[in-house]
Amino acid sequence: MRNFVMMAVLLAGCAIQPGEPRGGLFEVYRDTSVPLASKAVFSPQQFLGTWYEVARYPVPFEAGCVGVTADYGALPDGRISVRNTCRRPDGTVRSVIEGAADIVGPGRLKVRFASVPFVGADLWVLWADETYRTVVLGAPDGRSGWILNRDPVIPADRLEAARAMLAFNGYDLGRLMLVQP
Repeated sequence: MRNFVMMAVLLAGCAIQPGEPRGGLFEVYRDTSVPLASKAVFSPQQFLGTWYEVARYPVPFEAGCVGVTADYGALPDGRISVRNTCRRPDGTVRSVIEGAADIVGPGRLKVRFASVPFVGADLWVLWADETYRTVVLGAPDGRSGWILNRDPVIPADRLEAARAMLAFNGYDLGRLMLVQP
């Protein structure tokens, strides 16, 4: 919980698009009585690389972000490097946050960002298509969720499959917002 507060403080000066939902620090987007299932057969090697955010639940630290990318890499100690880049509508970089993730279970990551010390966020891989072209990420507390794709534009069938996985895990699809590439 503190990680969202710290990230929000760090990015509080970011402007949002007119009419864009901002999301609150403590908003929950899923029915937490529904069991959350992470990907049991998770391949960190296939997960590595660049992902484009195509949909997300509103969170304050991403308000106004478009063209968001998440880059995951292998670290020598077995952890995964994390670099999230937020862009303005004109394509220029607005902010970058870097950190590392520990694999704490099948499809379960604990992400820590260097600029947000002493706080880790649970990030679960809820689904990935067979060749890791599209993934669905979520948090057990239901305060965040993302659909990421290897390309900025996602095919309709994979978007629908990703949305179905969010719904299966108790997420409110009515609050999911598509992100401008």
